Amino acid sequence: MCSVNNLNNQQEETTMAVRIRLTRMGRKKKPFYRIVVANAEASRDGQFLEVVGTYDPCKQPAEVIVKQDRIKIWLDKGALPSETVKSLLAKASKAE
Repeated sequence: MCSVNNLNNQQEETTMAVRIRLTRMGRKKKPFYRIVVANAEASRDGQFLEVVGTYDPCKQPAEVIVKQDRIKIWLDKGALPSETVKSLLAKASKAE
């Protein structure tokens, strides 16, 4: 018999299995990141569904380029941003 706690845990796990996160590009000691929409189970630099922006921490100040319309679409579908991407999106929205 299923308890209420088990049902709640199953509902939390069945939320959209898509994350908005960073994937590393560039070379050694010169990082450059793409902001991508990827399956939550994919590896950091593995397959992704769509590139929705870039982040270059080497520039002064750090450069964040985001496709706001695509980010909004994915967030409306239920994709969850990582903590880092969430802070980058907040900074990008303040800059505009």
